[in-house]
Amino acid sequence: MTRDVVSGMLERIDADLVKFLRLQFTDIGGQPKNVAIPVQQAEKALTEGIWFDGSSIEGFTRIEESDMLLKPDPSTYAILPWRPADARVARFICDVYTYGNKPFEGDPRYVLKRSLAEAKKMGFTFNTGPELEFFLFKMVDGRPSTQFQDYGGYFDLAPTDLAEDVRRDIVFALTQMGFEIEASHHEVAESQHEIDFKYSNALDTADRVITFKFATKTLALQKNLHATFMAKPISGINGSGMHTHGSLSKDGKNAFYDADGSRELSKTAYYYIGGLLKHAKAVTRIANPTINSYKRLVPGYEAPCYISWSAANRSALVRVPAARGNSTRAEFRSPDPMCNPYLTFAAMLAAGLDGIRNKIEPPESIDTNIYHLNTEQRKKMGIEMLPASLIEAQAELEKDTVISKAMGTHIMDGLTSIATVESDLFRLAVHPWELERYLATY
Repeated sequence: MTRDVVSGMLERIDADLVKFLRLQFTDIGGQPKNVAIPVQQAEKALTEGIWFDGSSIEGFTRIEESDMLLKPDPSTYAILPWRPADARVARFICDVYTYGNKPFEGDPRYVLKRSLAEAKKMGFTFNTGPELEFFLFKMVDGRPSTQFQDYGGYFDLAPTDLAEDVRRDIVFALTQMGFEIEASHHEVAESQHEIDFKYSNALDTADRVITFKFATKTLALQKNLHATFMAKPISGINGSGMHTHGSLSKDGKNAFYDADGSRELSKTAYYYIGGLLKHAKAVTRIANPTINSYKRLVPGYEAPCYISWSAANRSALVRVPAARGNSTRAEFRSPDPMCNPYLTFAAMLAAGLDGIRNKIEPPESIDTNIYHLNTEQRKKMGIEMLPASLIEAQAELEKDTVISKAMGTHIMDGLTSIATVESDLFRLAVHPWELERYLATY
């Protein structure tokens, strides 16, 4: 960071009357972490960085190599609008470094930066536009519950949608933090909502996903509500997804668009889709990172579970929306909002670039509702399913050299450990369903 950038940043912090700074980063699971410093430490943070102990951060490092350095990215500076003006707080999203001023290979943001650098070598920039769904539940006795706040449906308005004021507050806050909000509406399930913001380069978008989630949770709590991005909090109704639109640009032009191509799609677009489908099983481990994620990826609730693509069909894993020209894009529909966006975008990009490098043609577009096909019909059409569990997805990731390489050894070790521990804990837990089914009978 140059002296001019530091000076300009310090002047801005001073003009904004900031009293505290939060230096944010994420663990391997995508959970936001932060170190808070008084504004008097701003210059040190911007010039030298701030040391912290990384040994207790999930997936980070061992205790004997625990010292980590946070370096703020000045482009991520934002005031937290819900904090009081007389104790104003701003935040920076940081990159994590180790001794010798080396980027930390276990930093999810660095993993995405590394994938973006690979794309740049091929002349591409990668843009993403995620659509995050979430539930707003009531707090009961100071604890989160699964009690509905409202009983609205898709695109319903007040008074059915009792959480409209909360959505409005979230939109106002995010707008103040630099977001360009495109839409806000009630989703299909009771108490389920969606707020969409404009696409951008993948690093900026991943930063915004993390900001979106913690801002939404904070503002909901101020209304005595709990915002959850859990993939499937309630059985029998729709879960929450994070459909992610992706596109590549080259020389400032959308590389997916070709006016003379089939469906007005370029060869680059087809190869990107081919790569995404080829590596879909491995990407699933990254994009759907928890035991609960796989309770969403089942037929009947609009979540994709079949490896296919279509220009219109929403039951397909990859959908190409109708827009063309600079808006040409491929929507990857399986990710859920529990995922780490840095790792998910890196995995998507690695899969797509592999498709482009190796000219992987996608199979025929499936334009019928796959949910209405039986097993034999799907088999005849060559339609496979995504992994059905976390441990199955982990196995697919471990044998996929392209996605594993994109993650790096450190992240792979962390993902393996998490999948093993989570699966064992779930396997050994006695669930209320078991008690209801067996306790009185046996």
